[in-house]
Amino acid sequence: MTDQPEDSPEVPGETPIQRALRLKKAALAVKPKPPRGGKFQREQAAAANSSNKSKPWLTR
Repeated sequence: MTDQPEDSPEVPGETPIQRALRLKKAALAVKPKPPRGGKFQREQAAAANSSNKSKPWLTR
């Protein structure tokens, strides 16, 4: 038995920290990502362009 998974071959000259970072990035890339460009993002973009959204107490 080996202590390395089959899908991650050893890269020559790779330090343990570089290997850990590569494996971490691969694990994060596999995770499902939330949808982009929804209502929240549009509201945030509008608030950045307008001063009205940042001061909700001024609405009528």
